[in-house]
Amino acid sequence: MKVILLFAALLFGAWLWRAGRRAKLKDQGLRNKPPAPPQTEMVPCLHCSVHIAQGETVQGKLGLYCSTEHRQLAEP
Repeated sequence: MKVILLFAALLFGAWLWRAGRRAKLKDQGLRNKPPAPPQTEMVPCLHCSVHIAQGETVQGKLGLYCSTEHRQLAEP
């Protein structure tokens, strides 16, 4: 009977140790997660209406375009 109780106590201790270790690893994983990339605004090209990131657009007299070719085609 003593052996069964000792074995049960060891199993319970091992279970508690693993549960605590898993929780600690999960918390560390959440803290070490890289930050999300900054969101960029998507704007449509005035010539073809394709949406493109605002940082990749070409500025024209009338607005933003997806390429210099579209800027030249749209503006006289």
